[in-house]
Amino acid sequence: MSARQTTSSRGSATLVLVTLFFGVFVMGCAELLVVGVLDLIAADLGVSVSAAGALVTSFALGIAIGGPALTMLTMEVDKRTVLIGALVVFLLANVVLVSTSAYGLAIAVRFIAGAVEGLFIGVAFVAGLSIVPPERAGRAISVIISGVTVSAAVGVPLGTLAGQGFGWRGSFTAVIALCVLALIATAVLVPPVAGTGRGGTGQAKYAFAPRVLAMLTLNVAVFASLYTALTYVVPFLQDVTGVTGAVVSAFLFAYGLATAVGSFGGGRFADKNATATLIVATVGTAVALLALHFVGSSPLLVALVLPVWGVLAMSMAPALQLRVVTLAGPGAGLASSLPASAVNVGIAVGSAAGGAAISGFGPSAPILTGAAIAGIGIVLAWATSHLKPPVVEQAAEPAARPS
Repeated sequence: MSARQTTSSRGSATLVLVTLFFGVFVMGCAELLVVGVLDLIAADLGVSVSAAGALVTSFALGIAIGGPALTMLTMEVDKRTVLIGALVVFLLANVVLVSTSAYGLAIAVRFIAGAVEGLFIGVAFVAGLSIVPPERAGRAISVIISGVTVSAAVGVPLGTLAGQGFGWRGSFTAVIALCVLALIATAVLVPPVAGTGRGGTGQAKYAFAPRVLAMLTLNVAVFASLYTALTYVVPFLQDVTGVTGAVVSAFLFAYGLATAVGSFGGGRFADKNATATLIVATVGTAVALLALHFVGSSPLLVALVLPVWGVLAMSMAPALQLRVVTLAGPGAGLASSLPASAVNVGIAVGSAAGGAAISGFGPSAPILTGAAIAGIGIVLAWATSHLKPPVVEQAAEPAARPS
């Protein structure tokens, strides 16, 4: 292959990855936007804020349960077709959401939207890995997964601001418009990617093998640690650090940008050595959380430590995804959807642990609890570093890995 052809091929692959990134970004905005306009939704639907919070829960359950189920059902379907179908259903679910005043229907369509987001993300990884060489797999994963972190860092704050001016339905209408663009881009730019040739039931024994479940456990621990502290970081900043109002928003924006940097940059480290990346980053996360606790009364030092924590925490995301897919071998197609489920389990566990900690011991307790869970993550990262993929099975099923 000539140098020009190689450059052209890389350029085409980059365009596809950017398209997949944009699709994940749009879905991430729709997923997280509810948090910023929860009070507006509650007032509009005539329910309490806590009841409106079920819109967040139903979406998370959709990802955790519906995502893997839909991935298994569509295993043999062309991946481009699945991506387009997922975007169409996601688009329609959000159209129903902005059109209804029925609380129960809103909950239902949020579950459906979550399920197809889980499907889209898992299939996007399969499609992305199919167009890059193995040595660039981590970077491909980092581009796609960064759609979520960028939506949290940029899309959600802007959407929340728009919600204050145009109402929550206006914000979601903007998301619908972006979804149309993502649908068109996917239909035009993403090439056909053949199904795995093996039904979901056949892949399940590889996707749910003990070695994969061990990695998924590490996924849960990593995100439980993150959300134990992150869910209650605003009370920490207000009551311990002593910052309020717009300054809190600035701290959170800096943290969000740091997570985006971490998720993008983590792909290169995953390509070099995914297992070492996980060990170093889990240690770094535990240290960063401990540092955050001890310097919590200093706004300047917190402003320095908070982004470091964000970079370290999200730098693990590409390595976690890559290790799960690699260890699944021929079950990689189904396994690609499982980390998203594990992440949502981790979020649920972390928010519950943080809530218990802050209720019993005050605003600093979630930070220390997150550090303790990160310590468990260190042990799991070391233990899972010894796991090996099913080499013999992989050789017999070359379609399971990108060529």
